[in-house]
Amino acid sequence: MSIKVSYDVAGAMRDGTLLRADVYRPEGEGPFPVLLRRTPYAKESWAHLAEALADRGYLVVVQDIRGRHASDGQWVWAFAAAAQRIEAEDGYDSVEWAAALPDANGTVGVWGHSYDAWAAWRLAGEQPPSLRGIVAAGITVGLLDVTRGILDLGRRLEWCYLEAADARRRAGRTDGPLTAEDAHTDWVGMERGKWLWFHPLADVPEQVFAGITRMLADYYDEIDRELWAFDEIHPRVQVPTCVVTGWWDRFVRGVDHFTLMREHGPEETRDQHRLVVGPWSHDPDGFGERYDVLGSGPDTARSFVDIVTGFFDPLLRGAPASDAPPASVYTLGLERWQSFATWPPADTSTERLHLRAEGGLTWEAPGEEQPDRYTFDPRDPVMSLMGADAQLAPLDQRGNDHRPDKLVYQTGPLLQPVEVAGLVRVVLWAGTDAPDTDWVARLVRVDEHGVAVNLAEGILRARYRHGYGAEVPLTDDSPQRYLVELSPVSVLFRPGERIRVDVTSSDFPNFDRNHNTGRAFAHDAELRPAHQAIHHDAEHPSAVLLPVRRVSPRG
Repeated sequence: MSIKVSYDVAGAMRDGTLLRADVYRPEGEGPFPVLLRRTPYAKESWAHLAEALADRGYLVVVQDIRGRHASDGQWVWAFAAAAQRIEAEDGYDSVEWAAALPDANGTVGVWGHSYDAWAAWRLAGEQPPSLRGIVAAGITVGLLDVTRGILDLGRRLEWCYLEAADARRRAGRTDGPLTAEDAHTDWVGMERGKWLWFHPLADVPEQVFAGITRMLADYYDEIDRELWAFDEIHPRVQVPTCVVTGWWDRFVRGVDHFTLMREHGPEETRDQHRLVVGPWSHDPDGFGERYDVLGSGPDTARSFVDIVTGFFDPLLRGAPASDAPPASVYTLGLERWQSFATWPPADTSTERLHLRAEGGLTWEAPGEEQPDRYTFDPRDPVMSLMGADAQLAPLDQRGNDHRPDKLVYQTGPLLQPVEVAGLVRVVLWAGTDAPDTDWVARLVRVDEHGVAVNLAEGILRARYRHGYGAEVPLTDDSPQRYLVELSPVSVLFRPGERIRVDVTSSDFPNFDRNHNTGRAFAHDAELRPAHQAIHHDAEHPSAVLLPVRRVSPRG
């Protein structure tokens, strides 16, 4: 099909600011339904997806948000409170502007991934009259569900360095890269090693992050605030939604959007919400990838274009709606897709696997056992095993097993299958001699060859053990109960495989190191060791809490 593209089409917002979009018109006679994407990442970055969607008969509009690339105005990023209002209002205005474009039929669907999906949720809460639905991929339900009140250092600094390039260009500066491509080359080649280890972070020179340095400094000081407040948006969203994520997406807690919309959205759209979770990372172009480390089957792929059009065709083009259950998830180990009426599935129950002496992990509760001890030195943290661009990926975890500051607990070979579906949590009874420290837990699947692949992970900063906004320093090394929330997962552990839990106190640079001082991380130059104890006895039963389906006799 021949696609006609109109570049830099300007639309005025309510304050007169002009935002510019590229408009992809399909071949044939209109009018056409509109698919709108609003992005800070340069609208031409999504040309390949826009052309594919236009080829399906949609008028596709990809717009640079306020203050980015071809659009006018001042950018306020998503990690600032003011952005919540700005993108809601600009989004509303952009939907109505797109609905009135030549060859548009007046109906609009909004689609996006990551930041663009965050922007889609903001505008959906404003209820623009022409909006009929949103596809939001790779966006969590709460910022603190990702950061846990801790700077996600590796990804956040890289992201800031890349996004600073356009801010630098707009300001006419020449003291650093001016495109995201050049910034990525510089970051990987030299800058990453320079700034990931730098402390205190507040002293990083202004030119490194150029025009976004001030926003980044403010974010350091608000790291434990929930800035996104999706719980206020869900009741206001009046249209069907489709949530897309992957088990290794750092924003996988976005699955909760599906559940919360069904609980708090309007009755008339309750059965129209959809969920798709695949064996993917945080990359919409990677939805067709096969992760060989898992031995995954051939049915892992789902084209993002197919997901988008499969959702919007019934809403915008009158196609028959699917009668499949609304939640479609890929179950690891089973290596196929399953459909559920709810997420998590209704037939799960919480089962406890107890941490035991000598690295054991058993269904049986412990008796009297001695704690396991290690020293966490933030000058020598456990290094994150990560994928490209500081993203999570399924990787063999044995590369860190030699470290004395990492504890491994695992079952024997399973005699019966165990299927886990839902949010995984770990209860740690732990002590430290520091006023503050971190606890990291990870659920791992060990195959019959010993390959140990991460499935779900979480981190808890001790000061937040009673909740964000209620910081409580530690005063002695007595064992405290910590509940570490990991990510959700759907996995079948097969007979002969092992269930494993890793425990440590650092995951660097996935998360910033805890300095173990109790002071504000961005302004603290001191790093001190912490002496840790993980208790697992009858009085302090540390355990992993698994949402298990079809409980089988234990092996």
